Amino acid sequence: MIALRSNREIIKLKAANQMVAEVLQLVKKNVRPGISTGTLDKIAENEIIRQGARPAFKGYAGFPATLCTSVNYEIVHGIPSKKRKLFEGDIISIDVGVYLDGYYGDAALTVPVGKVSPEAERLMQVTEISLAKAIECAYPGERLYTLSHSVQKYAEGHGFSVVRDFVGHGIGTELHEPPQIPNYGKPGTGLILKTGMVLAIEPMINQGGAAVQVLADGWTAVTSDRKLSAHFEHTIAITDSGPLILSQV
Repeated sequence: MIALRSNREIIKLKAANQMVAEVLQLVKKNVRPGISTGTLDKIAENEIIRQGARPAFKGYAGFPATLCTSVNYEIVHGIPSKKRKLFEGDIISIDVGVYLDGYYGDAALTVPVGKVSPEAERLMQVTEISLAKAIECAYPGERLYTLSHSVQKYAEGHGFSVVRDFVGHGIGTELHEPPQIPNYGKPGTGLILKTGMVLAIEPMINQGGAAVQVLADGWTAVTSDRKLSAHFEHTIAITDSGPLILSQV
């Protein structure tokens, strides 16, 4: 069953996701050459606790940190570490979740570390726009895979590939709820979107091929060809008048 959230619940989900958005912006401001991903993680954890919530990822299925920090060819689920320093020219995908007053928030973005290559800039831009393209389709009565296809069409149309091993998801009183939201698919197919659905849409787009490997830590997913990957995510609510982005500052 896919939950249809009441207006009261969407207000609570918006509060959780607004906190996520604020934490992401705080972490983004601290991204610079020489800082460690472990330090970024501590900044995020301290802020979430200060605001009276708890990190959603820490302890989830054994994940050891507040943030997922995925650098360069890492796609998702990178584990922060004090030993992992950022360098000029890197890109870093930052994914964060919070649990506040019974509801979850979840969002992600990819940011440059100092000055990056034009190819890295283009990858980040295309990934972020592909997310916007999906959100634009999120109206009651639309089919889910129309959103999925919009990501695929835009990303592949710009010469990039879409990760198929990881997908978006519903979100609410659990971090991951039905439905799964792939970033590829046939338009006009899939379940019918309804008012009250809350969806975490998260394109993961690769510079090279779509193939993925998971490292020995059991979490960090990387591109098999070791080319760059970018990741953007928003949590949205389907309303009578269209998509409402909950995780936006």
